[in-house]
Amino acid sequence: MRLDGKVVVITGAAGGIGAAMARRFAAEKAAALVLADLDGEAAKALAASLPGEAVGAEVDVTSQEQVAELVGTTLQRYGRIDLFCANAGIISGAGLEATAETWERTWAVNVLSHVHSARAVLPSMLERGSGYLLHTCSAAGLLTAVGDAPYAVTKHAAVSFAEWLSITYGDRGVRVSALCPQGVDTPMLTDGLKAGHIGAKVTAAGGAVLSADQVADAVVAGLDAERFLILPHPEVARYYLHRATDTDRWIAGMRTLRDSLV
Repeated sequence: MRLDGKVVVITGAAGGIGAAMARRFAAEKAAALVLADLDGEAAKALAASLPGEAVGAEVDVTSQEQVAELVGTTLQRYGRIDLFCANAGIISGAGLEATAETWERTWAVNVLSHVHSARAVLPSMLERGSGYLLHTCSAAGLLTAVGDAPYAVTKHAAVSFAEWLSITYGDRGVRVSALCPQGVDTPMLTDGLKAGHIGAKVTAAGGAVLSADQVADAVVAGLDAERFLILPHPEVARYYLHRATDTDRWIAGMRTLRDSLV
């Protein structure tokens, strides 16, 4: 998919990867950008700073009703949604001590928000016979997230859901990509490093820390090639292969990496 002339919705758009995608998509001459975030004012400010047609909206992606309203309003205004980027995500930094509330919140943001958006936007895409879903899933969805059980589990689920969507609707004109970056220079990583979280240390040690703009560049290339897995860090493919072909050795290696950073 080329972004030129496309109507795009991005959730989690006010900062980090979401904001970088918005800037890059605007540069690619998207016809319209709808930027949704829990921080509606920040989303509106970003929209106002971009060239071309862009609007911001306050949306809680864990609310099926609010996501459906976002899709409905966009369809009413622009007539179609060519690309829906389900980008919102959160970390917990917790293991077995994570509360039930933490598990539920992480699941709601990292998985159910993708379900809500797919449920809302797919009918119009299927009716037109074209559309694209981009789900931000993280390399943790292919590998793991040391020190963060809810994040590891929910990101694996996010990849699995994206794969299911691609298998189910790929022959009906709907393309799906799972964006799986590793370390990215966003508050999610930098705040974790400042706090000394082991998961952030492992992520930073596992490969280059990219800028959000570099990830957005990889997204544009991945969408153009219509690849299911978009891997801004090429080494993730190698780690994924090692994990699949010699899982015991890979797990032992992850333990060693973790222990070296404690």
